Amino acid sequence: MIIAHGIDLVDCPRIEDMINRHNERFINRVFTPAEQAYADANKNRIEKYAGRFAAKEAILKLVGTGWRGKIAWTDIEVVNNISGQPQVRLDGELKNIADKLGITQISISITHTANFAIASAVALTSAKDEA
Repeated sequence: MIIAHGIDLVDCPRIEDMINRHNERFINRVFTPAEQAYADANKNRIEKYAGRFAAKEAILKLVGTGWRGKIAWTDIEVVNNISGQPQVRLDGELKNIADKLGITQISISITHTANFAIASAVALTSAKDEA
């Protein structure tokens, strides 16, 4: 059962500027080692980083918190399964919040061009018996 939705649009040149200005500090604060390895292995690495950034923002919107308190950007990890579909792993404070909300899975979709990346995230929960 769907319980929440979040969506975000990111300007790829903005992410490129953040990486150029803050380099490793920005990358390490926002992206997990697995996300960094994925983006850096692609020729369109800025688009890959922007897509992951958009996904993280969409997920923060669906849990209704935004980025604040004890939530870290790396509490959200976006990795691809064997067929290339992006999957979400939550950790830390964000995992605790998602558990309290009854979120059992987050399904995401990411797309990008050289200029924009967009991500949509849907929070799912197990259907409860109403018998």
